[in-house]
Amino acid sequence: MNKAEQLIDQMVGESLRVKARFFEDNKGRIAQAAARISQTLRSGNKVLFFGNGGSAADAQHLAAELVGRFGPDRSSLPGISLSADTSVLTALGNDYGFEKIFSRQIEALGRPGDAAIGISTSGNSPNVLEALDAAKAKGIFTIGFTGEGGGKMIDRADVLFRVPSRHTPRIQETHLLLGHILCDLADRELFPEIYPAD
Repeated sequence: MNKAEQLIDQMVGESLRVKARFFEDNKGRIAQAAARISQTLRSGNKVLFFGNGGSAADAQHLAAELVGRFGPDRSSLPGISLSADTSVLTALGNDYGFEKIFSRQIEALGRPGDAAIGISTSGNSPNVLEALDAAKAKGIFTIGFTGEGGGKMIDRADVLFRVPSRHTPRIQETHLLLGHILCDLADRELFPEIYPAD
């Protein structure tokens, strides 16, 4: 086995270990968060996603899973990525500062009964923290995705998921699987008729 193959084995093994530990420790809380997201969507409210960099990509990805479809075809669900509108992001960053790019959108778009999912591998992104605070002030249920330490996101979200790693790629890989599981569980709760009986 050459060096590249050894590195592949190491990276895959680490990713699997992190995921296995995280999901074993958080199954109950994930089920509770999925039920809350289902309740949000069933009542006609929306899910707002936000993050920076790779977490911005995850925010867009997960919003698309709701608006499009996750599995079998079904009605569209209201999910919005606050990381996606470049005109809004650059206007807010220019006029109010980068730390305000998500909180101003929460103020404009968020309503009581919505859910907000903030994603930050460090748990310290100022714009994500400000958006979580703005969401809580509006009566919006907040969920945080972060890494092992939790950073300043600890106590800033109603439900906080901390991936047991300090390595950004492993954290992001777990965040995406977590997001997919939340979408899948919400889909099954809202549209049981499109899923075969297990």
